[in-house]
Order: sequence, then C-alpha cells, then structure tokens
Amino acid sequence: MNALSDRINNLSTSQTLAMAAKARELKAQGKDIISLSLGEPDFNTPDFIKEAAIQAIHDNYSTYSPVDGYAELKEAICRKFKRDNNLDYKPSQIVVSTGAKQSLYNIAQVMLNDGDEVILPAPYWVSYFEIIKLSGGIPVEVPTSVDTDFKITPEQLEAAITPKTKMMWFSSPCNPSGSVYSREELTALGKVLDKHPNIYIVSDEIYEHINFSGTFCSIGSIPGLFERTITVNGVAKAFAMTGWRIGYIGAPEFIAKACTKMQGQVTSGANSIAQRATITAVDADPSVLNDMVKAFHSRRDLVVGLLKEIPGVKINVPEGAFYVFPDVSSFFGKTLNGVTINNADDLSMYLLEHANVATVTGDAFGNPDCIRFSYATSEDVLTEALKRIKEALA
Repeated sequence: MNALSDRINNLSTSQTLAMAAKARELKAQGKDIISLSLGEPDFNTPDFIKEAAIQAIHDNYSTYSPVDGYAELKEAICRKFKRDNNLDYKPSQIVVSTGAKQSLYNIAQVMLNDGDEVILPAPYWVSYFEIIKLSGGIPVEVPTSVDTDFKITPEQLEAAITPKTKMMWFSSPCNPSGSVYSREELTALGKVLDKHPNIYIVSDEIYEHINFSGTFCSIGSIPGLFERTITVNGVAKAFAMTGWRIGYIGAPEFIAKACTKMQGQVTSGANSIAQRATITAVDADPSVLNDMVKAFHSRRDLVVGLLKEIPGVKINVPEGAFYVFPDVSSFFGKTLNGVTINNADDLSMYLLEHANVATVTGDAFGNPDCIRFSYATSEDVLTEALKRIKEALA
C-alpha cells in the first residue's frame, strides 16, 4: 500500500527549481557552473522599500494580518491598477497572497471542478499546468512557435474552445518566451471570447514593468472583458522582491471572496512586514525601475546577438521579462561529444555537463523544441555562458 496520496504522486516536480538545485549541487562539488535557470532578478530590493520594512518592524506590525491583506495595501494596489493598467478595482476585489504562485493556486482551487478545461497557450509558466491538474482541471495546450513570437492567434483560441472550457490562463510578458501581447492582439482574442461569455481569463502580469515594447496592455482593460478577468501580479520581479513573497489579484468580487475563504483555511494573511513594504513599492512611480529595465534590455540584445552566432539555434527577439527561448530542435538526433541529443531535456543536461551552464528544458513549459535561458545576471557572465554553449554545440 502506498502511503502517499495519488495527488502528490501525480504531481511533477518544478523543472526550474529542480535544475537550480542540480546546479547548486554541482557548484558544491567544486564545478564552475553558470546558472541561467532561475527567474530571479540579480538586483537588490530598492532601499526605499527596505526602509519601509524596517519602519514596519519599529511600528510593531508583528501580529496576524487580515487574510486578504491590509486595507492600506489593497487601496494602494487599486491605485496601481488604475495608474498602470486602466483597471478600476475596489479594495473588496483585491486579495493579497504569499506570492503570485499562491494567488494562482487559490484561483484554480475556487474556480475549477473535475473535468473543467483550461486553455494554456504554450509555452506557459511551468506551474500553471500542475496547479490546474492538482485542482481537478484539464490543461488544454495550444502550441505556438518561434515563428509566431510564441503568441496564439484568435483562430487557435476559437479551435481550442469546447463546451467544457472554463478558463484561459496566460502571461504577458510571458515566462518563458518574453512575448508581449499588444492591445490589438488582445482585442482580437477578446472578440473570440465575446462569443463565449462563460469563459474566465487569468492574466498573469508579474513581468509587466520589465517590458521593452514601449507599451503594456492588460487584457482586463479590453472592453467587455473586465468582469471575467482575474489579473494576477506581485512585486517579486519588477522590484527584485522574490523572497518577500507578496502576490495579489484583482478579480470579480465573488472570486475575490472565494479566494479569501480558501486562503483563510490554508495560510491566512501574508507576511505583515512584507505587506507594509509592498505599500511603498506599488505606490512608487514605475520610473524608479528604469535603470533595471535598461540593464535587462541591454542584456537581451547581447544574448540574442550571441545566440544568433550559433549555427542551428533559431531565436526571435523577446519584448519583455528576462528570458530567451530559442528553438534548438535542429540538434535533435545529433551526437555531440559522444552524447546523442534526442530532445530538449537531453540538450539541457548536455549543456549542464559539457558547458557547465544550467538552462531549463522547454518541455517543462509545454514546448519540447526549445530551452529557456534566464539573462538575469551580468553581461560578463552571460558572455562567458554563451561562449561555453557555442563551443559545446560546435
């Protein structure tokens, strides 16, 4: 008899975290590993946010916080949504959680019944698939490719919809591809969704400020879609606060209430000090992030340029986040340094062992032709990593 539940036995390990752990293990053995696997800015949390956290400690914010977040934080998030996204949420529509990952888990738990289908434009963030599955939903992958900048078309969306479709989940800017949907593209997808008023949309906008396209559009701001869009965001990526663990949603009130009810039985309110610091972060003018965004833009150009020099690697130019997602399928079936490469998993492991560079297989993101590189590290490190990769693939 198996003591563990079917639920956990059927759950896959996060590939990004697994590869990061493997890289740390090899580093501990003395290997010179460059890790391009984790999606984490290499900047420090801005000082003005740290000062707000220190002040919160002095002000004795050390008791349980409200389950759905401090009222002042929810009001600040409403101001942020209005300022940056043209979304009119009320505090009763906001739920603050322990990271955007918990926000997504709450949504799946309160929205999905067994057999409900969720459309996932692929590639998608690794945890979407498993969170949906864990909640009884059925992920329906809609494949895209480097040739379409990894974006789905209205025709593909229409073809994926069935009577069982309950939701669509996507991110823009996208992890892992860095793709950013324009207002025109979202409007076209919205026209399809207009015909199916019972489908809810989860829009993961955690990378909104790390965006080189010049504009950003929330799908909830497209006429007719606000009432059934759940906008997910947080401070992890833009403000380099991954370890502070604060995410939040803006949602129809009945969904927000359900998420609060769920969270009340699972974790209760998010960290009190981190919440007080987040008030300062979301109230800040996004221009405070300009230097960081400029650095990421420069790194993207460097990495795309270096990847274009490697024969067999097919790359597009991502417009946001801090990832590139090259198509490496031309190496499948080839033997490199005595190692046969059958798929992206093999290539990712090959680069770890023969180039000492950690990447993540595209398989984990629903695209088996690609691998993901994070360029959230210095230009010197990126140049060295790409030099090693080029030599290993030669």
